[in-house]
Amino acid sequence: MGTGGDAATRSALCLAGRVVNDVLSFFVFSILDLVDVILCIVFKLIDYAVEAEWNPCYCSSATDKVVCLFSRKLQLEDISDTLYSRPSLVSEVSKCTVRELRRLKMERAAGMVAVARRRAAAVRSAAAANGSTTTTFTINSTIVEMLQGKIGGQQSLPVPRWSDCDCGTCTSWTSSAKDSLFVRAEGPKGERGRALHPRFISSSLFWTETVFPNFSEEAKSRYRLIAVDLLGFGRSPKPTDSLYTLREHVDMIERSVLEPYKVKQFHIVAHSLGCILALALAVKYPGAVKSLTLLAPPYFPVPKGEQGTQLWPPISFGASVACWYEHISRMACVVLCKNHRLWEFAVKQITRNRVRTFLMDGFFCHTHNAAWHTLHNIICGSAGKMDGYLDAVRSQLSCDVTVFHGRDDELLPVECSLAVQSKIPRAQVKVIEKKDHLTIVVGRQKAFAGELEEIWGNTKG
Repeated sequence: MGTGGDAATRSALCLAGRVVNDVLSFFVFSILDLVDVILCIVFKLIDYAVEAEWNPCYCSSATDKVVCLFSRKLQLEDISDTLYSRPSLVSEVSKCTVRELRRLKMERAAGMVAVARRRAAAVRSAAAANGSTTTTFTINSTIVEMLQGKIGGQQSLPVPRWSDCDCGTCTSWTSSAKDSLFVRAEGPKGERGRALHPRFISSSLFWTETVFPNFSEEAKSRYRLIAVDLLGFGRSPKPTDSLYTLREHVDMIERSVLEPYKVKQFHIVAHSLGCILALALAVKYPGAVKSLTLLAPPYFPVPKGEQGTQLWPPISFGASVACWYEHISRMACVVLCKNHRLWEFAVKQITRNRVRTFLMDGFFCHTHNAAWHTLHNIICGSAGKMDGYLDAVRSQLSCDVTVFHGRDDELLPVECSLAVQSKIPRAQVKVIEKKDHLTIVVGRQKAFAGELEEIWGNTKG
């Protein structure tokens, strides 16, 4: 009887908790919807005043457009529908507020549509002449606007934009004619093993300041160690017309690392979102990968219908805001990224250099356009591809697979790595106690460098 009463009490408490969470979520996210709409109008006005045009955004794209492109020129399956598919009651109601602003663009849009139709006709004619295939499809109008400058080879917006940082680090890529990622390489040249370290929202400094110095002299003489700033981050290019798709990221890694360094075989070490890029690269070059090491991979086999937004813990709430609210995210970038030099100086003064600034460099040296599209087109848009990548690694690759995860990681729970192991049974999962998403490396870099050396040393062949 007592057991039944306890079960009923727990059930009632769980139900009450869900009701409270749903009610609070409705009010909190409704307020954020309204704030995002207000910021949308504010940013459009500032964009127009400073740059004479406003950047297309996804919250105000009322209609879709039909376009026709070479299938070999653009792979639109890389574009995540999460960029523009989230329903918002407040956003729907507020559309009448921005209708007048849209009217100002109608005449120019009509001319652009006419040009697009002429180009589409030319594309079809050229395809028929060359035997190439074309595809006609419907796509969100904001994406069409962003692609118009990209297809025409024109930079439609200034670089950097007023809301982006214009410091030497963030804009160093603009002074180079070389269209490639910023790469840091250490170790011997030649055809020996290499280690490739991609990571999300982090510069190459994350690796060169932590792990690289802690490798043994033998490892440094044997391996060429390569760390990169991903497209849109650190010192790498941050084009305003890029959609930062998985294909673009992988192509840039190929163009910046594999081709110029003549990499034939390599070990891959990746952290967080970089794991998705690492898997895509491994599947594309199955015979070249000697080992695959993943740290906190973002693999969520969530059942259909499962709610993905939460108010608690705070890190989950932050992730929901970052994914849902384009203009709130842009405001955060204006405050944090545009002024990252100020924050770095403040942290130095407060901590008296106890906190290394390479962490801030990694998190803040990017544009909103890069972070927003990478988040959606890699994390959200690639979720459906992860199963295929993991299946390919299991069946087509013979390399060792090792997964590290911090037990206290609140951003990506340990279940993500366990789910990877369920897809790749040979994968070794090492759960590090009392470590989170960053301290799985930072603070234990000596131990981690030793673990990598052991993995590479045990590699067959």
